[in-house]
Amino acid sequence: MKNVIAQIVEQRKKDIATRGYNFGFEIPKKRIRPVNPFMAERGVILEVKRASPSKGDIAPDLNPAETAKKYRANGAKAISCLTEENYFKGSLSDLMEVCAAVPDVAVLRKDFLIDEREIEIAYLCGADAVLLISGILTLEKMKSMTAKCAELGIRAFVEVRTEDDAKKVLEVKKYFPNTIVCGVNSRNLKDFSIDLLVPAQLKKTLGGDVIFESGITTPDAALKIGSMGFSGILLGEFAARNPEKACDFVNAFGLSKENLYGKKMIELAEKLALKNNSGEKKRPFVKICGLTRKKDVVLADSLGADFVGFIFAKEFGRNVYGEKFAEIQNILPSVKAFKVGVITNPKSEESFFAAELVKKGILDFIQIHGIDYENTPDYLKNIPHYFALTEKTGSLEKNSEKLSAFGEARFLQDSKNQNFFAGENSHLWIAGGITPENVHEVCKKYNPELVDVSAGVEDGVLGEKSESKIKKLFEELEK
Repeated sequence: MKNVIAQIVEQRKKDIATRGYNFGFEIPKKRIRPVNPFMAERGVILEVKRASPSKGDIAPDLNPAETAKKYRANGAKAISCLTEENYFKGSLSDLMEVCAAVPDVAVLRKDFLIDEREIEIAYLCGADAVLLISGILTLEKMKSMTAKCAELGIRAFVEVRTEDDAKKVLEVKKYFPNTIVCGVNSRNLKDFSIDLLVPAQLKKTLGGDVIFESGITTPDAALKIGSMGFSGILLGEFAARNPEKACDFVNAFGLSKENLYGKKMIELAEKLALKNNSGEKKRPFVKICGLTRKKDVVLADSLGADFVGFIFAKEFGRNVYGEKFAEIQNILPSVKAFKVGVITNPKSEESFFAAELVKKGILDFIQIHGIDYENTPDYLKNIPHYFALTEKTGSLEKNSEKLSAFGEARFLQDSKNQNFFAGENSHLWIAGGITPENVHEVCKKYNPELVDVSAGVEDGVLGEKSESKIKKLFEELEK
Protein backbone atom coordinates (compact mmCIF):
# COMPACT_ATOMS: atom_id res chain seq x y z
CA MET A 1 0.00 0.00 0.00
CA LYS A 2 1.41 3.39 -1.01
CA ASN A 3 1.97 5.96 1.71
CA VAL A 4 -0.37 8.58 0.25
CA ILE A 5 0.40 11.37 2.72
CA ALA A 6 4.13 11.03 2.04
CA GLN A 7 3.46 11.42 -1.69
CA ILE A 8 1.31 14.52 -1.10
CA VAL A 9 3.95 16.18 1.05
CA GLU A 10 6.75 15.36 -1.39
CA GLN A 11 4.81 16.85 -4.29
CA ARG A 12 4.00 19.91 -2.18
CA LYS A 13 7.67 20.58 -1.56
CA LYS A 14 8.33 20.42 -5.31
CA ASP A 15 5.43 22.79 -6.06
CA ILE A 16 6.60 25.32 -3.47
CA ALA A 17 10.10 25.21 -4.94
CA THR A 18 8.79 26.09 -8.42
CA ARG A 19 5.70 28.22 -7.68
CA GLY A 20 6.26 29.68 -4.24
CA TYR A 21 4.16 29.51 -1.10
CA ASN A 22 1.33 31.35 -2.84
CA PHE A 23 1.16 28.68 -5.60
CA GLY A 24 0.99 31.42 -8.22
CA PHE A 25 -2.06 33.20 -6.77
CA GLU A 26 -2.18 36.90 -5.99
CA ILE A 27 -2.52 37.21 -2.23
CA PRO A 28 -4.12 40.29 -0.58
CA LYS A 29 -1.61 42.66 0.98
CA LYS A 30 -3.90 43.14 3.97
CA ARG A 31 -6.59 41.00 5.59
CA ILE A 32 -10.06 42.48 5.08
CA ARG A 33 -12.20 40.00 6.98
CA PRO A 34 -12.53 40.08 10.80
CA VAL A 35 -11.24 37.01 12.66
CA ASN A 36 -14.08 34.71 13.70
CA PRO A 37 -13.59 32.33 16.67
CA PHE A 38 -13.00 28.81 15.32
CA MET A 39 -15.08 26.10 17.05
CA ALA A 40 -15.67 28.12 20.20
CA GLU A 41 -18.97 26.23 20.49
CA ARG A 42 -20.03 22.63 19.94
CA GLY A 43 -21.10 21.95 16.37
CA VAL A 44 -20.35 20.74 12.85
CA ILE A 45 -17.62 21.78 10.42
CA LEU A 46 -18.79 21.43 6.80
CA GLU A 47 -16.19 21.12 4.07
CA VAL A 48 -15.71 22.62 0.61
CA LYS A 49 -14.13 19.65 -1.10
CA ARG A 50 -13.80 18.92 -4.81
CA ALA A 51 -11.98 15.56 -4.73
CA SER A 52 -9.88 13.20 -2.63
CA PRO A 53 -7.27 10.48 -3.26
CA SER A 54 -9.60 7.81 -1.90
CA LYS A 55 -12.83 8.82 -3.70
CA GLY A 56 -11.60 10.66 -6.80
CA ASP A 57 -13.91 13.45 -7.97
CA ILE A 58 -16.52 14.37 -5.37
CA ALA A 59 -17.84 17.75 -6.51
CA PRO A 60 -15.33 19.02 -9.08
CA ASP A 61 -17.58 21.78 -10.39
CA LEU A 62 -18.79 23.17 -7.07
CA ASN A 63 -19.03 26.90 -6.59
CA PRO A 64 -17.05 27.62 -3.40
CA ALA A 65 -18.94 30.78 -2.48
CA GLU A 66 -22.41 29.32 -3.07
CA THR A 67 -21.49 26.12 -1.25
CA ALA A 68 -20.25 28.12 1.75
CA LYS A 69 -23.50 30.10 1.82
CA LYS A 70 -25.51 26.86 1.82
CA TYR A 71 -23.40 25.56 4.68
CA ARG A 72 -24.02 28.71 6.70
CA ALA A 73 -27.77 28.41 6.04
CA ASN A 74 -27.65 24.78 7.19
CA GLY A 75 -26.10 25.65 10.54
CA ALA A 76 -22.36 25.07 10.10
CA LYS A 77 -20.36 26.24 13.11
CA ALA A 78 -17.32 26.49 10.80
CA ILE A 79 -16.42 25.84 7.17
CA SER A 80 -13.36 23.91 6.05
CA CYS A 81 -11.88 24.65 2.63
CA LEU A 82 -9.40 22.33 0.91
CA THR A 83 -6.59 24.23 -0.82
CA GLU A 84 -4.39 21.27 -1.88
CA GLU A 85 -4.32 21.16 -5.67
CA ASN A 86 -2.90 17.83 -6.86
CA TYR A 87 -4.96 15.30 -4.93
CA PHE A 88 -7.94 17.33 -3.67
CA LYS A 89 -8.26 19.83 -6.55
CA GLY A 90 -8.63 22.78 -4.19
CA SER A 91 -6.84 26.12 -4.33
CA LEU A 92 -6.17 29.37 -2.52
CA SER A 93 -8.70 30.90 -4.86
CA ASP A 94 -11.37 28.61 -3.35
CA LEU A 95 -10.34 29.78 0.12
CA MET A 96 -10.59 33.46 -0.77
CA GLU A 97 -14.02 32.96 -2.35
CA VAL A 98 -15.32 31.11 0.70
CA CYS A 99 -13.99 33.74 3.12
CA ALA A 100 -15.56 36.55 1.11
CA ALA A 101 -18.92 34.76 0.90
CA VAL A 102 -19.35 34.12 4.64
CA PRO A 103 -17.69 36.97 6.57
CA ASP A 104 -19.38 35.94 9.84
CA VAL A 105 -18.49 32.20 9.85
CA ALA A 106 -15.11 30.79 10.90
CA VAL A 107 -13.17 29.31 7.97
CA LEU A 108 -10.44 26.67 8.18
CA ARG A 109 -7.70 26.37 5.58
CA LYS A 110 -7.32 22.61 5.22
CA ASP A 111 -4.08 21.57 3.59
CA PHE A 112 -0.78 19.80 4.24
CA LEU A 113 1.01 22.88 5.53
CA ILE A 114 4.73 22.62 6.25
CA ASP A 115 5.89 26.20 6.81
CA GLU A 116 4.96 29.32 8.78
CA ARG A 117 4.74 31.38 5.58
CA GLU A 118 1.75 29.28 4.50
CA ILE A 119 -0.05 30.29 7.69
CA GLU A 120 0.53 33.96 7.00
CA ILE A 121 -0.88 33.52 3.49
CA ALA A 122 -3.94 31.73 4.92
CA TYR A 123 -4.46 34.63 7.33
CA LEU A 124 -4.25 37.24 4.56
CA CYS A 125 -6.74 35.22 2.48
CA GLY A 126 -9.20 35.38 5.38
CA ALA A 127 -8.79 32.03 7.18
CA ASP A 128 -9.60 31.93 10.90
CA ALA A 129 -7.78 28.65 11.47
CA VAL A 130 -5.31 26.38 9.69
CA LEU A 131 -4.89 22.62 9.75
CA LEU A 132 -1.62 21.34 11.17
CA ILE A 133 -1.09 17.59 10.76
CA SER A 134 0.96 16.25 13.65
CA GLY A 135 2.17 13.23 11.68
CA ILE A 136 4.03 15.31 9.08
CA LEU A 137 5.57 17.92 11.40
CA THR A 138 8.42 17.68 13.90
CA LEU A 139 7.76 18.88 17.43
CA GLU A 140 9.80 22.04 16.85
CA LYS A 141 8.07 22.78 13.55
CA MET A 142 4.64 22.33 15.09
CA LYS A 143 5.63 24.64 17.93
CA SER A 144 6.86 27.38 15.59
CA MET A 145 3.81 27.09 13.32
CA THR A 146 1.46 27.24 16.29
CA ALA A 147 3.36 30.29 17.52
CA LYS A 148 2.69 31.95 14.16
CA CYS A 149 -1.04 31.23 14.57
CA ALA A 150 -0.98 32.76 18.05
CA GLU A 151 0.85 35.83 16.73
CA LEU A 152 -1.80 36.35 14.04
CA GLY A 153 -4.72 35.67 16.40
CA ILE A 154 -6.05 32.62 14.54
CA ARG A 155 -6.30 29.01 15.74
CA ALA A 156 -4.30 25.91 14.91
CA PHE A 157 -6.55 22.93 14.25
CA VAL A 158 -4.09 20.14 15.05
CA GLU A 159 -4.91 16.71 13.68
CA VAL A 160 -3.64 13.53 15.31
CA ARG A 161 -3.95 9.83 14.50
CA THR A 162 -1.56 8.06 16.91
CA GLU A 163 -0.42 8.18 20.53
CA ASP A 164 2.86 9.75 19.39
CA ASP A 165 0.93 12.45 17.53
CA ALA A 166 -1.10 13.15 20.66
CA LYS A 167 1.99 13.45 22.87
CA LYS A 168 3.45 15.99 20.44
CA VAL A 169 0.28 18.09 20.49
CA LEU A 170 0.05 18.04 24.27
CA GLU A 171 3.62 19.30 24.51
CA VAL A 172 2.87 22.24 22.19
CA LYS A 173 -0.40 22.92 23.95
CA LYS A 174 1.53 23.71 27.15
CA TYR A 175 2.81 26.85 25.43
CA PHE A 176 -0.31 27.74 23.42
CA PRO A 177 -3.36 26.42 25.32
CA ASN A 178 -5.77 28.91 23.77
CA THR A 179 -4.53 28.55 20.20
CA ILE A 180 -4.82 24.80 19.64
CA VAL A 181 -8.03 22.94 18.78
CA CYS A 182 -7.52 19.16 18.70
CA GLY A 183 -8.98 16.84 16.07
CA VAL A 184 -8.61 13.12 15.52
CA ASN A 185 -8.94 11.67 12.05
CA SER A 186 -10.70 8.32 11.77
CA ARG A 187 -9.05 8.00 8.34
CA ASN A 188 -5.47 6.77 8.16
CA LEU A 189 -3.81 9.19 5.73
CA LYS A 190 -1.18 6.60 4.83
CA ASP A 191 -3.64 4.18 3.20
CA PHE A 192 -7.00 6.02 3.64
CA SER A 193 -8.62 3.18 5.60
CA ILE A 194 -11.11 4.17 8.29
CA ASP A 195 -11.50 3.13 11.92
CA LEU A 196 -14.31 4.93 13.72
CA LEU A 197 -12.85 3.97 17.10
CA VAL A 198 -9.45 5.65 16.64
CA PRO A 199 -10.78 9.09 17.69
CA ALA A 200 -12.39 7.43 20.71
CA GLN A 201 -9.05 5.82 21.62
CA LEU A 202 -7.30 9.20 21.74
CA LYS A 203 -10.06 11.37 23.17
CA LYS A 204 -9.14 10.80 26.82
CA THR A 205 -5.41 11.26 26.12
CA LEU A 206 -5.99 14.64 24.48
CA GLY A 207 -8.45 15.86 27.10
CA GLY A 208 -10.76 18.84 26.69
CA ASP A 209 -12.71 19.48 23.49
CA VAL A 210 -11.91 17.13 20.61
CA ILE A 211 -13.23 17.19 17.02
CA PHE A 212 -14.05 13.91 15.26
CA GLU A 213 -12.88 13.90 11.63
CA SER A 214 -13.84 11.78 8.59
CA GLY A 215 -15.85 8.62 8.04
CA ILE A 216 -19.29 10.07 8.84
CA THR A 217 -21.77 9.33 6.05
CA THR A 218 -25.20 9.27 7.75
CA PRO A 219 -27.02 11.29 10.42
CA ASP A 220 -27.16 8.08 12.51
CA ALA A 221 -23.36 8.05 12.53
CA ALA A 222 -23.25 11.71 13.57
CA LEU A 223 -25.63 10.92 16.44
CA LYS A 224 -23.39 8.08 17.67
CA ILE A 225 -20.26 10.25 17.51
CA GLY A 226 -22.05 12.92 19.52
CA SER A 227 -22.96 10.36 22.17
CA MET A 228 -19.23 9.74 22.77
CA GLY A 229 -18.77 13.32 23.96
CA PHE A 230 -16.96 14.86 20.99
CA SER A 231 -17.31 18.63 20.78
CA GLY A 232 -17.58 18.67 17.01
CA ILE A 233 -17.49 16.66 13.80
CA LEU A 234 -15.92 17.49 10.46
CA LEU A 235 -18.10 16.39 7.55
CA GLY A 236 -16.36 16.28 4.18
CA GLU A 237 -17.43 14.11 1.27
CA PHE A 238 -21.13 13.83 2.03
CA ALA A 239 -21.52 17.56 2.64
CA ALA A 240 -19.75 18.44 -0.61
CA ARG A 241 -21.91 16.00 -2.60
CA ASN A 242 -25.17 17.04 -0.90
CA PRO A 243 -24.80 20.51 0.63
CA GLU A 244 -28.56 20.93 0.86
CA LYS A 245 -28.79 17.83 3.11
CA ALA A 246 -26.03 18.89 5.47
CA CYS A 247 -28.63 20.17 7.93
CA ASP A 248 -29.61 16.55 8.68
CA PHE A 249 -26.13 15.95 10.08
CA VAL A 250 -26.04 19.30 11.88
CA ASN A 251 -29.38 18.54 13.54
CA ALA A 252 -28.45 14.97 14.46
CA PHE A 253 -25.18 16.01 16.07
CA GLY A 254 -26.86 18.96 17.76
CA LEU A 255 -29.46 16.68 19.35
CA SER A 256 -26.90 14.15 20.54
CA LYS A 257 -25.75 13.99 24.13
CA GLU A 258 -23.05 11.99 25.85
CA ASN A 259 -24.73 8.82 27.09
CA LEU A 260 -24.13 5.25 28.27
CA TYR A 261 -23.68 3.95 24.71
CA GLY A 262 -21.00 6.54 23.97
CA LYS A 263 -19.18 6.02 27.27
CA LYS A 264 -19.06 2.26 26.76
CA MET A 265 -17.74 2.65 23.20
CA ILE A 266 -14.99 4.90 24.55
CA GLU A 267 -14.19 2.18 27.11
CA LEU A 268 -14.04 -0.44 24.35
CA ALA A 269 -11.80 1.81 22.25
CA GLU A 270 -9.43 2.36 25.15
CA LYS A 271 -9.24 -1.38 25.78
CA LEU A 272 -8.37 -1.92 22.12
CA ALA A 273 -5.69 0.76 22.29
CA LEU A 274 -4.24 -0.75 25.47
CA LYS A 275 -3.93 -4.14 23.79
CA ASN A 276 -2.47 -2.68 20.58
CA ASN A 277 0.08 -0.57 22.47
CA SER A 278 1.07 -3.18 25.06
CA GLY A 279 4.15 -4.37 23.18
CA GLU A 280 3.16 -7.98 23.84
CA LYS A 281 2.48 -10.52 21.11
CA LYS A 282 -0.86 -9.51 19.70
CA ARG A 283 -3.62 -12.08 19.84
CA PRO A 284 -7.20 -11.23 18.94
CA PHE A 285 -9.81 -10.40 21.50
CA VAL A 286 -11.59 -13.56 22.65
CA LYS A 287 -15.28 -13.90 23.40
CA ILE A 288 -16.53 -17.10 24.99
CA CYS A 289 -20.24 -17.19 24.27
CA GLY A 290 -23.20 -19.32 25.25
CA LEU A 291 -22.08 -19.56 28.88
CA THR A 292 -24.60 -21.14 31.26
CA ARG A 293 -22.55 -22.07 34.36
CA LYS A 294 -20.74 -19.93 36.93
CA LYS A 295 -17.59 -22.03 36.87
CA ASP A 296 -17.24 -21.62 33.09
CA VAL A 297 -17.57 -17.83 33.39
CA VAL A 298 -14.89 -17.75 36.08
CA LEU A 299 -12.58 -20.00 34.02
CA ALA A 300 -12.96 -17.96 30.82
CA ASP A 301 -12.31 -14.74 32.70
CA SER A 302 -9.28 -16.13 34.52
CA LEU A 303 -7.71 -17.28 31.23
CA GLY A 304 -8.00 -13.79 29.75
CA ALA A 305 -11.28 -13.77 27.82
CA ASP A 306 -12.10 -10.21 26.75
CA PHE A 307 -15.85 -10.84 26.45
CA VAL A 308 -18.19 -13.39 27.99
CA GLY A 309 -21.57 -13.93 26.36
CA PHE A 310 -24.97 -15.01 27.67
CA ILE A 311 -27.90 -15.88 25.42
CA PHE A 312 -31.30 -14.39 26.21
CA ALA A 313 -33.52 -16.26 23.75
CA LYS A 314 -35.91 -19.00 24.88
CA GLU A 315 -35.68 -20.87 21.57
CA PHE A 316 -31.97 -21.58 22.07
CA GLY A 317 -30.57 -24.42 24.16
CA ARG A 318 -28.00 -22.10 25.76
CA ASN A 319 -30.65 -19.64 26.93
CA VAL A 320 -29.96 -18.33 30.45
CA TYR A 321 -33.05 -16.16 30.89
CA GLY A 322 -34.58 -17.01 34.23
CA GLU A 323 -33.03 -19.11 36.99
CA LYS A 324 -29.74 -19.81 35.22
CA PHE A 325 -28.84 -16.15 34.94
CA ALA A 326 -30.01 -15.49 38.50
CA GLU A 327 -27.41 -18.06 39.62
CA ILE A 328 -24.65 -16.46 37.51
CA GLN A 329 -25.41 -12.81 38.22
CA ASN A 330 -23.84 -12.59 41.70
CA ILE A 331 -20.33 -13.33 40.35
CA LEU A 332 -20.46 -10.82 37.49
CA PRO A 333 -19.17 -7.78 39.45
CA SER A 334 -15.82 -9.57 39.85
CA VAL A 335 -15.57 -10.53 36.16
CA LYS A 336 -13.07 -8.32 34.30
CA ALA A 337 -14.26 -9.26 30.78
CA PHE A 338 -16.98 -7.30 29.03
CA LYS A 339 -20.31 -9.01 29.74
CA VAL A 340 -22.63 -9.39 26.74
CA GLY A 341 -26.30 -10.30 26.48
CA VAL A 342 -27.17 -11.91 23.12
CA ILE A 343 -30.73 -11.31 21.88
CA THR A 344 -32.45 -12.54 18.72
CA ASN A 345 -35.95 -11.10 19.01
CA PRO A 346 -36.23 -7.42 19.97
CA LYS A 347 -39.90 -7.84 20.91
CA SER A 348 -39.30 -10.68 23.37
CA GLU A 349 -39.41 -10.38 27.16
CA GLU A 350 -35.86 -11.79 27.24
CA SER A 351 -34.65 -8.89 25.09
CA PHE A 352 -36.28 -6.27 27.30
CA PHE A 353 -34.83 -7.98 30.37
CA ALA A 354 -31.31 -8.03 28.90
CA ALA A 355 -31.59 -4.35 27.91
CA GLU A 356 -32.45 -3.46 31.51
CA LEU A 357 -29.38 -5.38 32.69
CA VAL A 358 -27.24 -3.18 30.44
CA LYS A 359 -28.88 0.00 31.71
CA LYS A 360 -28.16 -1.10 35.29
CA GLY A 361 -24.52 -1.89 34.47
CA ILE A 362 -24.86 -5.63 35.14
CA LEU A 363 -24.11 -6.32 31.49
CA ASP A 364 -21.87 -4.15 29.30
CA PHE A 365 -23.29 -4.73 25.81
CA ILE A 366 -26.22 -6.16 23.93
CA GLN A 367 -25.37 -8.32 20.90
CA ILE A 368 -28.18 -7.73 18.41
CA HIS A 369 -28.01 -11.06 16.62
CA GLY A 370 -29.38 -11.61 13.11
CA ILE A 371 -31.61 -8.51 13.14
CA ASP A 372 -31.54 -5.84 10.40
CA TYR A 373 -30.44 -2.38 11.51
CA GLU A 374 -33.66 -0.81 10.20
CA ASN A 375 -35.77 -3.32 12.16
CA THR A 376 -33.96 -2.69 15.43
CA PRO A 377 -35.94 -0.56 17.90
CA ASP A 378 -34.39 2.53 19.46
CA TYR A 379 -34.42 1.06 22.96
CA LEU A 380 -31.63 -1.29 21.77
CA LYS A 381 -29.78 1.23 19.57
CA ASN A 382 -29.64 3.73 22.43
CA ILE A 383 -27.79 1.44 24.84
CA PRO A 384 -24.30 -0.10 24.45
CA HIS A 385 -24.59 -2.64 21.67
CA TYR A 386 -23.08 -4.18 18.59
CA PHE A 387 -24.71 -6.11 15.77
CA ALA A 388 -24.04 -9.70 14.73
CA LEU A 389 -24.56 -10.41 11.05
CA THR A 390 -25.55 -13.88 9.89
CA GLU A 391 -25.82 -15.34 6.40
CA LYS A 392 -29.56 -15.75 6.96
CA THR A 393 -30.00 -11.97 6.92
CA GLY A 394 -28.29 -11.57 3.53
CA SER A 395 -24.91 -10.70 2.09
CA LEU A 396 -22.22 -10.20 4.74
CA GLU A 397 -20.49 -7.75 2.42
CA LYS A 398 -23.55 -5.61 1.79
CA ASN A 399 -24.67 -5.61 5.41
CA SER A 400 -21.14 -4.87 6.66
CA GLU A 401 -20.97 -1.79 4.46
CA LYS A 402 -24.42 -0.72 5.62
CA LEU A 403 -23.58 -1.02 9.31
CA SER A 404 -20.35 0.92 8.80
CA ALA A 405 -22.32 3.70 7.10
CA PHE A 406 -24.70 3.86 10.07
CA GLY A 407 -21.73 4.45 12.37
CA GLU A 408 -21.52 0.96 13.87
CA ALA A 409 -17.81 0.96 14.68
CA ARG A 410 -17.70 -2.78 15.40
CA PHE A 411 -19.94 -5.72 14.52
CA LEU A 412 -19.69 -9.49 14.46
CA GLN A 413 -19.88 -11.69 11.37
CA ASP A 414 -21.29 -15.14 12.19
CA SER A 415 -20.63 -17.56 9.32
CA LYS A 416 -20.70 -21.33 9.76
CA ASN A 417 -18.81 -21.67 6.47
CA GLN A 418 -16.33 -18.97 7.57
CA ASN A 419 -16.96 -16.89 4.45
CA PHE A 420 -16.16 -13.63 6.19
CA PHE A 421 -16.08 -10.30 4.39
CA ALA A 422 -12.79 -8.52 5.00
CA GLY A 423 -13.25 -5.06 3.47
CA GLU A 424 -10.47 -2.49 3.63
CA ASN A 425 -12.13 -0.72 6.57
CA SER A 426 -13.11 -3.94 8.37
CA HIS A 427 -11.91 -4.72 11.85
CA LEU A 428 -13.09 -8.28 11.80
CA TRP A 429 -15.06 -9.79 14.63
CA ILE A 430 -15.81 -13.36 13.60
CA ALA A 431 -17.81 -16.36 14.80
CA GLY A 432 -18.89 -19.65 13.33
CA GLY A 433 -17.28 -23.08 13.53
CA ILE A 434 -14.21 -21.85 15.40
CA THR A 435 -12.49 -24.50 17.53
CA PRO A 436 -9.16 -24.90 19.30
CA GLU A 437 -8.10 -27.07 16.35
CA ASN A 438 -8.74 -24.49 13.61
CA VAL A 439 -8.44 -21.13 15.41
CA HIS A 440 -4.77 -20.70 14.52
CA GLU A 441 -5.43 -21.14 10.78
CA VAL A 442 -8.54 -18.95 10.88
CA CYS A 443 -6.57 -16.15 12.52
CA LYS A 444 -3.74 -16.56 10.03
CA LYS A 445 -6.18 -16.25 7.13
CA TYR A 446 -8.36 -13.37 8.37
CA ASN A 447 -6.29 -11.59 11.05
CA PRO A 448 -9.44 -10.88 13.10
CA GLU A 449 -9.66 -8.36 15.90
CA LEU A 450 -12.00 -10.68 17.82
CA VAL A 451 -12.89 -14.38 17.69
CA ASP A 452 -16.17 -15.58 19.18
CA VAL A 453 -16.28 -19.23 20.27
CA SER A 454 -19.18 -21.20 21.72
CA ALA A 455 -19.82 -24.80 20.61
CA GLY A 456 -16.15 -25.18 19.70
CA VAL A 457 -15.22 -25.36 23.40
CA GLU A 458 -17.98 -27.80 24.42
CA ASP A 459 -17.90 -31.60 24.70
CA GLY A 460 -21.44 -32.18 23.51
CA VAL A 461 -23.72 -30.80 26.23
CA LEU A 462 -25.15 -27.44 25.13
CA GLY A 463 -23.82 -24.61 27.24
CA GLU A 464 -21.42 -26.69 29.29
CA LYS A 465 -17.87 -25.65 28.42
CA SER A 466 -14.89 -27.96 28.51
CA GLU A 467 -12.07 -26.70 30.70
CA SER A 468 -9.44 -28.46 28.58
CA LYS A 469 -10.85 -27.04 25.33
CA ILE A 470 -10.99 -23.47 26.61
CA LYS A 471 -7.39 -23.78 27.81
CA LYS A 472 -6.38 -25.29 24.47
CA LEU A 473 -8.04 -22.40 22.63
CA PHE A 474 -5.95 -19.82 24.49
CA GLU A 475 -2.79 -21.89 24.04
CA GLU A 476 -3.33 -21.94 20.27
CA LEU A 477 -3.95 -18.20 20.16
CA GLU A 478 -0.69 -17.50 21.96
CA LYS A 479 1.38 -19.41 19.37
